[in-house]
Amino acid sequence: MTVTRNNTTSTAPATTPDTGARTEEAAALIGGARDRIDALDDRIIGLVQERIAISAVIQDARIASGGRRVNLSREMEILGHYSGALGKPGTALAMTLLELSRGRV
Repeated sequence: MTVTRNNTTSTAPATTPDTGARTEEAAALIGGARDRIDALDDRIIGLVQERIAISAVIQDARIASGGRRVNLSREMEILGHYSGALGKPGTALAMTLLELSRGRV
């Protein structure tokens, strides 16, 4: 891209709008990495959906046997596991997963 200021012309590097990269090489690297992230996100979503389905089976069995729908001590184990592996953001992630997996009340 050519920019003219005070009668002088300079060539400023153009950015690729979708990546913000200033070179084709960087844009290609970013594009490939984003494709990998998108594939991982699809796998994560599938795993979360599988977790929700398995949790529903556990809840149904617990309720059918006279128990409660939610097992708080188990939820605390899960929170500790995620927190230990990922720190404070892991706790938030675990809370979201637990909320999704509890099903509708």
